[in-house]
Amino acid sequence: MADLRFWFDPVCPFAWLTSRWVEEVARQREYEVEWRFISLRLLNAHVDYDAHFPPEYEAGHTAGLRLLRVAARVRDEHGDDAVGRLYTALGHGIHDAAPVEGGTPGHDRRGTTDFVVPVLEGLGWDAALADALEDTSLDARIQAETDEALALTGKDVGTPILQFRPPEGLAFFGPVISRLPDPEDAVALWDHVIGLASFSGFTELKRSLRERPQLRSFGVEPGEVGATEDWHGGSRRQKR
Repeated sequence: MADLRFWFDPVCPFAWLTSRWVEEVARQREYEVEWRFISLRLLNAHVDYDAHFPPEYEAGHTAGLRLLRVAARVRDEHGDDAVGRLYTALGHGIHDAAPVEGGTPGHDRRGTTDFVVPVLEGLGWDAALADALEDTSLDARIQAETDEALALTGKDVGTPILQFRPPEGLAFFGPVISRLPDPEDAVALWDHVIGLASFSGFTELKRSLRERPQLRSFGVEPGEVGATEDWHGGSRRQKR
């Protein structure tokens, strides 16, 4: 039985930062984490992307769905533990890389064979797993896990979603963090979050002002603090 269930979309920078914090806590506390899928593209299937998001979001969310298809195939062939290893490898390639300038509108290389195959080979797995990028039959499984998360939290959420002490424990969207705590502070933050999550009447703490994530993909180097922006509705663009 896992101590925590963590629903992730590989392209979400905040899910990535939260996952690295969770990994540090799991190492110190000897917790087991179960990695599950939530697709921002499926979550926003009803949304007019042009009206609600910056122009690159639709391609990015679609790339995330494609990568989750690969994660689903990896789970089939290598088991649940392999999903966490894949997420870590993908995350380093996505979020620890310098921002890509001058990309083609509507295209995101993170959802391509050229991006995925070196990740798979680096993990010692068959490059043919990248064929899952195009396998839309896997979307039903990803949708089911997305729906599972929403059934625990309600629909007005994003990524990540965490369920504490599954399968009966409460689940929440977040915590959303813009930088990692030091290892000695990671468990203290965890205990505060667990304290809130353990009270069944707790619902939400939220503000839309966020630091730009402390990630090279956002142009923020380790040790720097990103500029504060208003991520209204989960993106840096106000709804029209």
